[in-house]
Amino acid sequence: MNQPIFITGIGTDIGKTIVSAIMVEKLQADYWKPVQSGDLENSDTIKVKRLVSNPKSVFHPEAYRLTEPYSPHKSAALDGIEIDIDKITLPETNNQLIIEGAGGLMVPLNSTHYIIDLIKHLNAEVILVSRHYLGSINHTLLSIDALNGRGIPVKAIVVNGNTDEYSEQAIRTYTKNVVPIYHVPSILEINKGSILKVAGNL
Repeated sequence: MNQPIFITGIGTDIGKTIVSAIMVEKLQADYWKPVQSGDLENSDTIKVKRLVSNPKSVFHPEAYRLTEPYSPHKSAALDGIEIDIDKITLPETNNQLIIEGAGGLMVPLNSTHYIIDLIKHLNAEVILVSRHYLGSINHTLLSIDALNGRGIPVKAIVVNGNTDEYSEQAIRTYTKNVVPIYHVPSILEINKGSILKVAGNL
């Protein structure tokens, strides 16, 4: 099996689920969201499954399904459980696996572990989802530094939405052009057709 690809972001509501759907479609990969907090009737797994057209992708069940829409450590506490990352193991598949995280890298899973620790635990490489806004350069570079500090390979940065040559040049300069930057345009109507089109152009 290829090394799994973990989709994480520089913050919350940055477009990880859309980028996950695009990558699942492009690679005809399997999808897995280890920890889902809240909205279990319309989970990220369900959303991605609705957006993917190919018949090859398998959607693996979450390791933790938490009922409250908060940070995983709070949701787990309210549900009366504690997340144990040692019990989060990769699903069995021979296909490329796309893993979607919850929030950003330093989102706590319990009192000692964060999303970045889960990425390391799963031996995944990262696609970092970014979006241009005031402060996004700082958030992007801090995320890259955190990943580099853990020895986690950054496969690519995906900018969700509008481009900004000044921001992207600053990121390229800092990363010495080692990390490629790709763009996902703003999608006015998100459906199977638009996801398939963007995946084909990426």
